[in-house]
Amino acid sequence: MQSQPQLRNQCSLEAAELRESARNWLANTDPWRKSAGLTSLYVASQKGQLALNTSVQLEAPVNIPGRPDAPMLVSPKDVGKRSMRTPEGRAALVHALAHIEFNAINLALDAVWRFADMPTQYYADWLKVAAEEAYHFNLLDGYLRNMGYQYGAFSAHNSLWEMAERTQDDVLARIALVPRTMEARGLDASPPLRNKFLQIGDSDAADILEIILRDEIGHVAIGNHWFNWLCTQRGLAPIATYESLAKQYSAPAMRKPLNMEARRKAGFTEEELALL
Repeated sequence: MQSQPQLRNQCSLEAAELRESARNWLANTDPWRKSAGLTSLYVASQKGQLALNTSVQLEAPVNIPGRPDAPMLVSPKDVGKRSMRTPEGRAALVHALAHIEFNAINLALDAVWRFADMPTQYYADWLKVAAEEAYHFNLLDGYLRNMGYQYGAFSAHNSLWEMAERTQDDVLARIALVPRTMEARGLDASPPLRNKFLQIGDSDAADILEIILRDEIGHVAIGNHWFNWLCTQRGLAPIATYESLAKQYSAPAMRKPLNMEARRKAGFTEEELALL
């Protein structure tokens, strides 16, 4: 397999327009090429080297998201146990996190290309999220490689992308139920998991989780910003709208304990937190 630097050198911008490029990288099946390519795309966007057409309704690729042949996708109940007591168990746990980050790359890219007629900053925000998710994926994959594994070595499930498919026709539903619900669960799960790694003396994994938590607070904050913006544009009450969407799309129940401090930093209001 080619190394990530080699892949990065081979990557080039696939289109001069941001949303078309995001769609192209979403369809790419190589995780390492995808993460390198969208990172280059983000840099080009920051330098003002890309056009942006916010009004065009782009046609969906035939097969999205682009995924490699491995990992094999199974039902959540069929994913193997991930014990912290063995190196293989810890690798399986980190692999599950890498799979979440790979899905998060795809989710952010999908948010960029799929939804037209949003403000320019919306597309800039989600491209930034995609680039940071790629950074997280590479950190976790590097950890796996140091243990003698790599992404694809264990089975995984597809719950995160299934919610994206359900909300593909409405940007409000997508923002409400992916970043503000599915991804916000990571704010709650990261600190206890980080502490478990620290307890067994694995500071490398703990440090990666600290980076991910820091960045994910920002990602959920972006979701909160655009959810509230969309509610204002449509004349909707945010809390009632969220409750309605969560019921309509069968959003998963919250798992306690909740990381209230992180959720406050991510823009959840005290009224929302009290309801949670």
